[in-house]
Amino acid sequence: MPGLFSGLDEEPFMDPIDPTPDRIWSVSEVNSTIRKLIEGSADTLWIRGEVGNWRRYPSGHCYFSVKDDRSELRCVMFARDASALPTDPDDGMEIRIFGKLTLYEKKGAYQMSVRRLESEGAEGLWRIAFEKLRSQLEVEGLLDLARKQPLPKHPAVVGIVTSTTGAALRDIISVLSRRAPWVRVLVRGTRVQGEGAASEISEAIRGLVATGKPEVIIVGRGGGSIEDLWAFNEEPVARAISESTIPVVSAVGHEIDVTISDLVADLRAPTPSAAAEEVVPDGTGIRENLSAVPVELAKGLQGMLQRRRSTIEHTLSHLGLGIDRKMQPVHQGLDNDFARLQAGLRSVLDLRRQRLIGVEGKLDALSPLATLRRGYSVARAGEGQILRSVHDFVEGGSFVLRVSDGEVIAETKGLQPGE
Repeated sequence: MPGLFSGLDEEPFMDPIDPTPDRIWSVSEVNSTIRKLIEGSADTLWIRGEVGNWRRYPSGHCYFSVKDDRSELRCVMFARDASALPTDPDDGMEIRIFGKLTLYEKKGAYQMSVRRLESEGAEGLWRIAFEKLRSQLEVEGLLDLARKQPLPKHPAVVGIVTSTTGAALRDIISVLSRRAPWVRVLVRGTRVQGEGAASEISEAIRGLVATGKPEVIIVGRGGGSIEDLWAFNEEPVARAISESTIPVVSAVGHEIDVTISDLVADLRAPTPSAAAEEVVPDGTGIRENLSAVPVELAKGLQGMLQRRRSTIEHTLSHLGLGIDRKMQPVHQGLDNDFARLQAGLRSVLDLRRQRLIGVEGKLDALSPLATLRRGYSVARAGEGQILRSVHDFVEGGSFVLRVSDGEVIAETKGLQPGE
């Protein structure tokens, strides 16, 4: 007797005369043989149908069925493949599955082991998952424009979260070096696609924020399919960006690619290079502007001084006219007072002059000089003693005779006392 099945086109052999079998098979042996037969003869294939009875278990394995209007096929998608799904399909959704037929030996049920699942229509499950998360974040207010933080005008430190081996990092650094070579760059390298990428990106953002060093953070990568970019559509990345106290610029893919990161970030740049241009000013323009500052400053100061001078002169002119008008009566009063003071002083001086003349006359009358002017003279000894009597003279001695206009040295020739 040949094996259980010698081929799919042959019926099982059994001797109608002698039903005694050459071998008795166990159920497990039968199911195992059938599984090997199915798996060995059937290639991988795509199947289209309507999903039903979708269940995802804590293990991560997913069980469901696909059906059309005539038949139904049980399916299993193990955790290693199911983890790549952006979201679970809803029952009744038209899907395409790719995998291989097999048999679940324990229950003897054949099924399809699914390696890939897609929704019918443009971008399928990816677009559905995107809209679900976008709606959730919108309800929470994380997409509100009022939450957006302004970017610093002249950052000294720029943080970058991206792959260290991708072209995006080279493009960003190239633009930063050209436009603002003085800027310091802090790079946190991560995976940007595949399992675990979203977790690494969110941790890198939080890590940069924790340092407190960057003044702005660029998060992004180069272009790719929606599956390639999906890490930037996952909730952990969106939460990390929304919680950042440092402004975040999202630069994922190309201009036509829009991700959840773009919607949550403080600014969306169409490409990584454009993000670098957004976060730093053009150093060439700054240098040109600075070179023009001295000239413009001089012009400005000159104009300001001219305006101040004109204002001061105008003010002084008005102030002078006002003072002159107000001071005229004062000046006239002072002139009148000065004239009266002069007249009073002249009167006082005349009176004092007359008094002095009178005193002078009296003093002159009493002065010895006045006596001398009347023809008298005064005799003095050599020591200056006045000789008042004839007895004061010494015969043969000399003496000085003072007259009105000088002195005469005389000698006593003789003495003749009076009666």
